[in-house]
Amino acid sequence: MTTKKKITPLQAFLPIVFLVGLLSFNVFVFKDDALGGSNQFVLLLGAAFASIIGFRNGVGYDDMMKEVAINFKSTTPAIMILLMVGALSGIWLVSGIIPAMIYYGLQILHPSIFLPASIVICALISIATGSSWTTSATVGIALIGIGKALGVPMGMTAGAVLSGAYFGDKLSPLSDTTNLAPAMAGTDLFTHIRYMTYTTIPSITITLVIFIVLGLTLDLSGSTDIQSILDTIDGAFNINGWLFIVPVLVILMIIKKAKPMVALLIGSLLGGLFALIFQGDVLSRIVSIDSLTVESAYRAVMQALTSDVAIDTGNEELNDLFSSGGMKGMMGTIWLIMCAMAFGGVMESIGALEKISKILMQISDSIFGLYASTVASCLAINVTASDQYLALVIPGKMFSKAYKEKGLAPENLSRTLEDAGTVTSVLVPWNTCGAYQSQVLGVGVGEYFVYAIFNYISPFMTLLFAAFRIKIKMLTEGEQAKS
Repeated sequence: MTTKKKITPLQAFLPIVFLVGLLSFNVFVFKDDALGGSNQFVLLLGAAFASIIGFRNGVGYDDMMKEVAINFKSTTPAIMILLMVGALSGIWLVSGIIPAMIYYGLQILHPSIFLPASIVICALISIATGSSWTTSATVGIALIGIGKALGVPMGMTAGAVLSGAYFGDKLSPLSDTTNLAPAMAGTDLFTHIRYMTYTTIPSITITLVIFIVLGLTLDLSGSTDIQSILDTIDGAFNINGWLFIVPVLVILMIIKKAKPMVALLIGSLLGGLFALIFQGDVLSRIVSIDSLTVESAYRAVMQALTSDVAIDTGNEELNDLFSSGGMKGMMGTIWLIMCAMAFGGVMESIGALEKISKILMQISDSIFGLYASTVASCLAINVTASDQYLALVIPGKMFSKAYKEKGLAPENLSRTLEDAGTVTSVLVPWNTCGAYQSQVLGVGVGEYFVYAIFNYISPFMTLLFAAFRIKIKMLTEGEQAKS
């Protein structure tokens, strides 16, 4: 039998350095397409690199695969929820629920409250769609145009759009990052969302107050005529207030602490029912027939739940918003999670994560120090690896053990990952998020940086809560024994 050697600090950190370096180069080469699979393969290369160190130290292949299997098993609930989130987003689009949210949300826009209203509109749409990118690429572009006509600086409008879009993205159960963070930390989706509200609500409140004050300093004129957009939405869908019954029921189930899978499944089934009741024409267009039969209606609903659907409204900008990948659209994120779990499993089996945790615990002896190290790591990954997903995956796997050893519940880590990793990605010009948003909105990162208030307040808010021990949940003795 091969005698196992203790891993050294250098050996523990080498796979992380290798992975971050390779990911940085990969994003440089593939840019926005890096999430199409190359980043996932790089994570597997990182696992292979770590396994070489393991072999040199006497760790067997079977031991590594056993740890990887344990990691895969731990993410099964998250993967199932991701699939249901994809189904929900697809059927809520086809049923008219998401278009109704956008339709009524746009009507709160008024020149005197343009900037805070822009935040609210983008927040509502981002919560409904789970995508800050889609929000900025559709309604965000429209708001930039309206703001320009009113004489509002483009950077200021872009900051309001991104603040609202990332607030909604962060709290939406339909968001891939909102699902990814708890999967990395080891908690469930709705526990994560509830715990995030403690830091997110104060951050967006401060942001709104600042934008209200900024709005009062501007001399706005002109009109915010969005009637053409409203007419397009109304022409493509049967918009009415009854559609809000479904999201209200799902929210009530979440408040009553229903199991996530139960709430999402019921929301999806109700969405399918409402699609049949209110959106017969939409279903007909999906399957390209004039009149629905039982078979064709079933086929249209199942396509919305599981695969790609796109509603042609005649407006190219709105067409981007009214499309969904269903369960199929979540496969990229699921693929990323599985490859991250493979890397984390190998790192765990060779003792690297335990070694890194011990070193970090020595450097960051206090709870605040651990939070600060997590925030710094997320920011560093956003700058070096240039991708928000990796800013959740790498620190999530690296710090999870350290949080448990401090007796901290996993939602502390998942919240910090979102506060520091998700929202700050858009502040880095060469990050995929910064590059995308600046291109789509037509506003440079340097122009909107100072106005993306929510995005840079969030990491400071999480550190403030840690410093004063506000809403820091500790593990119970039973939970500590299990971990």
